[in-house]
Amino acid sequence: MAAESPTHDLAQTVQDISERVTLLVHEEIELAKAEVTGKVTKLLRGIVVGLAAGLFVVVGLLFLLHGMAWLAWYALPIGDDSIFWGFFLVAGLLFLLGGIAGYLAAKFFKDSTPPVPEMAIDEAGKIRKTLMRKKKK
Repeated sequence: MAAESPTHDLAQTVQDISERVTLLVHEEIELAKAEVTGKVTKLLRGIVVGLAAGLFVVVGLLFLLHGMAWLAWYALPIGDDSIFWGFFLVAGLLFLLGGIAGYLAAKFFKDSTPPVPEMAIDEAGKIRKTLMRKKKK
């Protein structure tokens, strides 16, 4: 009976360690999920508000651009029947601005980074260091 006790204690200790490591891994996964979910939620909120703002700006720009096209026609030294030149001038300016904005957007997307669960990674590193220290002892 006395010979089985150390083996039983060792088996129980291994099982306890295994359960604790499994629990730690599950908690780290949950922490990573929560962190990424929080970042994605903030990103989605920003996208929705940005789309609403963009819609209002686009409608306002339509009225502004229409007025600018009429003003350009009025200011250009062209005959009275050539109304379309004012609209062409405004369209050309819009294409130029659109190209610049597209270039900048591509640059910003290229420079951005995907959301990374930094807290979960840091916590996993701490656990690894702790286990390595215990293993050396």
